[in-house]
Amino acid sequence: MHTVGIVAGWGEYPITVARTLREQGYRVVVAAIRDHASPELEKIADATYWVGVCKLGRMQRFFHQQGVHRICLSGKLFKEKILFHGWGWIGHLPDWECIRTMYPLMYSHRKSTTDDSLLSAVVASFERHGMKTIPGTDYATQLIAEPGVLTKRGPSPRIEADMEFGWKMAKSMGQLDIGQSVTVRDRTILAVEAIEGTDACILRTGPLCPRGGFTLVKVAKPQQDMRYDLPTIGPRTIQCMERAGGTAIAIEAGKTILLERERTLQLANKAGVSLISLQRV
Repeated sequence: MHTVGIVAGWGEYPITVARTLREQGYRVVVAAIRDHASPELEKIADATYWVGVCKLGRMQRFFHQQGVHRICLSGKLFKEKILFHGWGWIGHLPDWECIRTMYPLMYSHRKSTTDDSLLSAVVASFERHGMKTIPGTDYATQLIAEPGVLTKRGPSPRIEADMEFGWKMAKSMGQLDIGQSVTVRDRTILAVEAIEGTDACILRTGPLCPRGGFTLVKVAKPQQDMRYDLPTIGPRTIQCMERAGGTAIAIEAGKTILLERERTLQLANKAGVSLISLQRV
């Protein structure tokens, strides 16, 4: 059996990737990020190692011991808690490989700590140690949203105008690697996602637009690397939209992960939230 490693963060995505790999006959080895990953992974994986978020060298040694040459980065990391709480990333006691990888980004005035910068550095570190990073969606292809109206309720002409306007704005924000999402009503940007994440951006929109009826537009970055940080929605996204008064979500077909598809669409239909997957050339 071929072995595939998973660096697992928070959420359903790493669980789905692990299950799909097992179904496809792979041996699955998981480096589970402590305080992020789900214990459910232990029931699925052939081997699991719980590791601190800044123990990059330990992850690599574990994968080497398990004969891993291909890995998937999957699941969310709470960047604000890692970088800006307590002593920041140093408070997580980084090992030497993590220091070697991150120090040039953290303490250089010429480089940034955007998601792309940090994650590309992590990928380069794994590659230096003989491990190739593969998109999890190369295995779990069922997670990628196809184009079309995915819910019973489609968009009104007003929402269609908001989607088109929000798409351009979200792509511009993605180009700057600030975030993937914007909320919009009547072609006015209400909120922009940054480090807080999409759910917090949605909930922040509620008080800004008490009339409700706003649209969430979530897209891939123009420079999107399919190996990490793909836009993702799931049941919690719908719950946040319902709570905040949103009525439509526009996502990018072919580049967005749709988690727990059946439950997500059931919740959206019940809440009256339209989900539209757009494809743009």
